[in-house]
Amino acid sequence: MSTTTGTPAKPRRALPPLMSLSDTAAERLRGLYASQAEKGGEGKLLRIAVKTKGCSGMAYDLSWVDAAGPADEVVTDKGVTVLVDRKATLFLIGTTMDYEHKAMSAGFTFVNPNEKGRCGCGESFHV
Repeated sequence: MSTTTGTPAKPRRALPPLMSLSDTAAERLRGLYASQAEKGGEGKLLRIAVKTKGCSGMAYDLSWVDAAGPADEVVTDKGVTVLVDRKATLFLIGTTMDYEHKAMSAGFTFVNPNEKGRCGCGESFHV
């Protein structure tokens, strides 16, 4: 008969979600997905990756794909699904994707708690 002695294992802390979408980003994605469907591109999904680029070293890379690949994480928030390249997950944990519409520009932005800095133009970041 064996008995186990020692202290019980500490409960693991829950990981933050890989990514979340702001209400504005979710609304914009719903519109983009609907317009893709109207053009016969039903089933296209937005894929988020990180590429080596710019003065600070990394940049967000958004592309349309037909389906999730074997190296994609599926993120669903606010009823909207986006794909995240598995190689980018460590850089994106806890990130919120937003959509901003300004007087001279509009586009998706990322509030990433892992960023340590950005280049002057905001095109690239480093962790």
